[in-house]
Amino acid sequence: MTGVQTCALPICFPVTIKPKILLADEPTGALDTNTSGQILELIKKIAKGKLVITVTHNAELAAAMRELGITDHRFLGDEKSKWRDSGMMGTPQNSRPDVFWNADLDLVAGHLLNVILEIKPHVLITYDENGGYGHPDHIKAHQTAMRAAEMARDSGWVIPKIYWNTIPISVIEEGIEALAGTGSDFFGVEKAEDFPFAAQDELVTTVITAEDYVPMKMAAMKAHPTQISVSGPFFALSDNLGFKVWGREFYRLVHGTATAPFDENGREIDLFAGITSDAS
Repeated sequence: MTGVQTCALPICFPVTIKPKILLADEPTGALDTNTSGQILELIKKIAKGKLVITVTHNAELAAAMRELGITDHRFLGDEKSKWRDSGMMGTPQNSRPDVFWNADLDLVAGHLLNVILEIKPHVLITYDENGGYGHPDHIKAHQTAMRAAEMARDSGWVIPKIYWNTIPISVIEEGIEALAGTGSDFFGVEKAEDFPFAAQDELVTTVITAEDYVPMKMAAMKAHPTQISVSGPFFALSDNLGFKVWGREFYRLVHGTATAPFDENGREIDLFAGITSDAS
C-alpha cells in the first residue's frame, strides 16, 4: 500500500497562502519474504534475551512519521485494493499478480487521484523514472504519481509544481571521499556514476537547506531497523559529514517554473516559490 504523506516542510513560503505538499512513496504493508526473514532473525536474537518484540513496516513507518511530526500519512488503496511489496526485477516474487509492480496503473492512480482532489496539493514530490535505484515499487510509485497528476488536471486540479527527488553526483562524491579510510565503504560503490540515482549536477534544479532538521531525519531513519543498519554506511556517513550532507535535499523540477530566490548555483531554494494562490 503506497504511503502518501502530506506535511509541512522546513521551507519558506508566502503567508498569504497555505501551501500543501504531497509525497508519493513506495508501498508499505504486507511484508515481502526477504524482510520477513530479517524480522524472524531479529526476533530470534531478541528471544535469546527472553524478550520477544515483533516488528512490521507499518509500525516502523508510524514511528518515523512521529519523529518528523507528520500527522497525515496514508496507505494507498482500500479493502479491495491492497498490494504486496514487489521483488527486484527478475526475481520470482516480482512475478506474483498481487505485488504493487503488477497492479493496474489507472486503478492505482485513481486511488491517489482521490487524495489529490481532497487535499489539492500545490507541490507533488515523487521518485524519478528509475525509482531511485531501480526498485519496481519505486518505479511504480513514480508512474502512479505522474499518472494521477494527469488525471487530476483532467478533473480540474492542476498541481503547480512537480518534483523528482535526486542527488547530484558532486554530493555523492563528497560522501565517498568522507568515508575513505574510515573502514566503512559507500554502499560498495567506488565512484558516483555507479549509483543509478546519481544525477548530473546541471539537472538538479532545487536544493532545500534544512540543517536544523537533521536530528529529526536521522531519528526517522533509525525508526526503520529492519531496513537500515545503524552500523552501516548510511549512519557512518552521517557521523563523518553530518549536517553537510543530510542537511540538504535535492530535487529536479519537471513540471512548473523554477522561481527565485536562487542560490549561488542558480538553484531554487524554496519548493513553493512562485505559488501565490490556489491552482486549477
